[in-house]
Amino acid sequence: MPFRRRETGGTTINRARVYVVGTADTKGEELAFLAEAVKAAGAAAIRVDVGTRAATVAVDIPASAVASFHPEGADAVLAGSDRGAAVTAMGEAFARFIAAQTDVAGVVGIGGGGGTSIVTRGMRALPLGVPKLMVSTLASGDVAPYVDVSDIMMMPSVTDMAGLNRLSRVVLHNAAQAIAGMARSPAPAGAAGGKPALGLTMFGVTTACVTAIVEALKADYDCMVFHATGTGGRSMEKLADSGLLAGILDITTTEVCDLLLGGVLPATEDRFGAVARTRLPYVGSVGALDMVNFWAPETIPTRYSGRKLYRHNPNVTLMRTTAEECRAIGEWIGARLNACEGEVRFLIPTKGVSALDTEGGAFFDPQADAALFDAIERTVQRTAKRRVERLPLHINDPAFSAAAVAAFREIAA
Repeated sequence: MPFRRRETGGTTINRARVYVVGTADTKGEELAFLAEAVKAAGAAAIRVDVGTRAATVAVDIPASAVASFHPEGADAVLAGSDRGAAVTAMGEAFARFIAAQTDVAGVVGIGGGGGTSIVTRGMRALPLGVPKLMVSTLASGDVAPYVDVSDIMMMPSVTDMAGLNRLSRVVLHNAAQAIAGMARSPAPAGAAGGKPALGLTMFGVTTACVTAIVEALKADYDCMVFHATGTGGRSMEKLADSGLLAGILDITTTEVCDLLLGGVLPATEDRFGAVARTRLPYVGSVGALDMVNFWAPETIPTRYSGRKLYRHNPNVTLMRTTAEECRAIGEWIGARLNACEGEVRFLIPTKGVSALDTEGGAFFDPQADAALFDAIERTVQRTAKRRVERLPLHINDPAFSAAAVAAFREIAA
């Protein structure tokens, strides 16, 4: 076989090459042209077919080989008659296939709707920093479902990919030059700087805390702050999974509120998953767990009629979480922390979790906070490495940020 699965234990890595990926049943002419253009640009290229029907051109990796990476085997991808199901299954198979390769210098894909879905699913499985370029008929629209929190570059094909023409040849030539250049000249190992990187989560209502933490740690660490808007938390955890972080200070876990209560800036069910998988040193807290995010007031679901609201701006409305909701949020977070076997310190500021949660503030609710804190303490299974600590401070008090810094330095030493 012209490919090999990724192995552990010091396996010799093949010569790095660009994976040129497309559906050779419907985009065969374009796939062949792009692969030759990559080679002409000076990069080694390998043609990968992710089509679900017979290829129209020669390829290096046939669709059957990619499909064999599906957990239920190649037939789960290629034996059915439903094209939509086949595209979904091929996407899963390609993600497993490309993640298993040891010689990926870059990936360039071509596709319409189905091909873009398949190829970008595989691209998202690769670490951040690996060059990824998708030439797509969909690239001038909403590409969030395809890019998500990865570093995929989307390049509009302009014309449909229904055979080569004078414009598509130019577009594919340019794509080949771009991916070949990135593959031939990868960023040097020291490009990110000499300091280890940290991921931190922040919201406007926890800015004082996180800013102070960054100020205290920036001499020793490259502090990367992520706005806790759903994509922010996922971006941070993607960096962790990619091996690009040395630790996490997850001060603002508010995305969990939106996940559980239907807000517009939600985490996914995999929130804290990267912490568990990587066992990175982790300091967390309850920042902004007093609020759920919605757009303008008229967009708030009717089931929340009569709730305590705060108009953050004309387009964003915050809803205060109740004691019952806080209890559920605390239990959810506690259960996720129990899966984390690295060093974990979870700090609870008993005098308030956001700038709105202060005495006299719009979201001050000691009973709701108490329900949250009690649920976390009750749910988390403490070990020598996994600890929960209450501090008689507000989250934005300088002493709280100092405590978070001290906790991180202790476990990162």
